[in-house]
Amino acid sequence: MSLNLAATPAIKRAVVHINELDISKFPLLLTRILSKLHLKDERTFSEEEEEKLQSSLSLSDTDLELVIHTLEFILHQAAYHTAKPGILGQQLQQLELEEEKVRVIVDAWKSTAADVVTKLRQRSITPKRLEDINWRLNLQMAQSSKAKMKLPNAMFELGVRDENSENKEKIHFEMTHDELYSFYNQLETIQKQLDGLG
Repeated sequence: MSLNLAATPAIKRAVVHINELDISKFPLLLTRILSKLHLKDERTFSEEEEEKLQSSLSLSDTDLELVIHTLEFILHQAAYHTAKPGILGQQLQQLELEEEKVRVIVDAWKSTAADVVTKLRQRSITPKRLEDINWRLNLQMAQSSKAKMKLPNAMFELGVRDENSENKEKIHFEMTHDELYSFYNQLETIQKQLDGLG
C-alpha cells in the first residue's frame, strides 16, 4: 500500500495556513517536528515555545496546533509507508501545497527519512515491555464429600518494565489446565499471523 494523503477539511484548512507561512521560518518548524516525531507522549513544542511561534508565524493557537498536527500526520504517514521523496512531493502537490513548501518538506524528508523511520520502528506501541517470565506448577488437593480431587494449575510471575522508568513491575496470576490450553491456542494463532506478515 503506497502513501495516499486525502484532502480532508482539516488538512485543507492547514494547507492554507502552511502556504501563508514565511518560507524562511518554515524549515525550522519542520526540523523540530521531524526531530520529535518518534516521541509518543512528548509535545513537539512547549507552551512557551508555542506562544512565541504564534506571534512569529502570525497564527492563532488553534491554527498553529492544526498546522503542527497536520505536518506530524503527513510525516508519520510518509514514515509508515517509507515514502520515496518523489511520491511524497506528488502527494503534497495534490493537497495544493505551494511549490516552495513542497520542496522544503521533500528536502527535509530526504535528509531525515532513514533516521525517523528507524526511531519510529524502535518505539514500542505500549509503554510496558515484558522482560522475564517465571512459572511453577501447583497441585491443589481438594476434598469433597464424594472423592479427593487434584486441581493442577500453573502460577506465573511476569516481570514488566515501563520504558520511561527503571522500575520493574511483577504481575502474578494463575491458570487452570483449560485456561492455559486456551491461552496456548491464542498464542499459536498470533504466531501464525506474525509469520504471515514476515
